Amino acid sequence: MPSFDTVSELNWVEIKNALDQVNKEVSTRFDFKGSDSRIELSEKDKTFTVFADDDFKLSQVDEVLLNKFAKRGVDSRSIEKGKGEKIGGDKMKRVDKLKEGLESDMAKKVVKLLKDSKLKVTAAIQGTSVRVTGAKKDDLQAAMALIKKDFTELPIQFNNFRD
Repeated sequence: MPSFDTVSELNWVEIKNALDQVNKEVSTRFDFKGSDSRIELSEKDKTFTVFADDDFKLSQVDEVLLNKFAKRGVDSRSIEKGKGEKIGGDKMKRVDKLKEGLESDMAKKVVKLLKDSKLKVTAAIQGTSVRVTGAKKDDLQAAMALIKKDFTELPIQFNNFRD
């Protein structure tokens, strides 16, 4: 029976490369000369910490980061920005979370959407993904289009397409 998985995955190699490029650019840019602006990645927590001298430099690092993510093909919707906090003097720190996988409420919304659409497909939540099964390939393609159209707040991919 044809099926596919609906997931939200991150390419960690591209994320590391983008963060390395941001750190390199920030260290060589003239307007950051003498500042302690940098980004540190914590893969196990799925977070990265942005350090800067003040709010303006924090926003400048964000701009560089979004440009590098775009060039590397990392979707900026996967970033959940944290709240900036002072860490002494004028220094600022912000912890941003990288969203990976479909959370349970998002997975339930996908299942409900497919049930309400009257397409001849069944959806089942499997951990951080949703398996969609149908009798016809055309039904699955219609389900993919429906999911892509309705869920814009999170980057969604489809994998394990089986005929």
